[in-house]
Amino acid sequence: MLKKRIIPCLDIKNGRTVKGVNFVDIQDAGDPVALARQYALQGADELVFLDITATIEARDTLIQLVEEIAANINIPFTVGGGITSVAQAKALIRAGADKVSVNSAAVKRPELVQELAAEFGSQCVVVAVDTKFEDPDWTVFVSGGRTPTGIKTLDWVKQMEALGAGEILLTSMNNDGTKAGFALDITEAVASSVQIPVIASGGAGTVEHFATLFGQTTASAGLAASIFHYGEIPVPELKSALKTKNIAIR
Repeated sequence: MLKKRIIPCLDIKNGRTVKGVNFVDIQDAGDPVALARQYALQGADELVFLDITATIEARDTLIQLVEEIAANINIPFTVGGGITSVAQAKALIRAGADKVSVNSAAVKRPELVQELAAEFGSQCVVVAVDTKFEDPDWTVFVSGGRTPTGIKTLDWVKQMEALGAGEILLTSMNNDGTKAGFALDITEAVASSVQIPVIASGGAGTVEHFATLFGQTTASAGLAASIFHYGEIPVPELKSALKTKNIAIR
């Protein structure tokens, strides 16, 4: 069985790490370079950096900050936010990103995923999917969760896999920042409908939430932000607790 991964996420706004609840009420959570260095030292398996306002502000991701973080860590590093072209992705990979993550731009122009996979290989292409349950279905939202697309989440992830995505980063907007647990139903529905790894995001608040995620879904990684940023559950503590529950963790 593949070992599960624990991934801290740095949501970046104006060069600072921030965290919200249900994609709103954004609060400062610290210096991204210091946090990144801390997570690498603590044994996080990977790090995700999302420039959360790049798409809204129609600008490129913060290259200088990506370079600075990459210079301070030795774990796989995924960068997303405002990437709309192969050229932008290339600049980020040159700056030290191992993978690039696309979200809104892929909805606008799905062939971007194909172009990125052709240029860098599927293993470098993460498609981030912000999903929200609004009766009767889970659908995809873009522009930092501001805009509904009406696209059904399961249809979308299958299309992204077919176009060459190597991984899905699935965030439940209903659960985001609530610390009430991951959205197990949609996470498992997505994980079982694609052959590529799925990172579950949104709602982590306790060790038990991760144990349930890995026990009840086939997600290959759990991503969280505030519980790590504010020191509520340090990465080493989370990993050793999961190991005692016989969950295969890296």
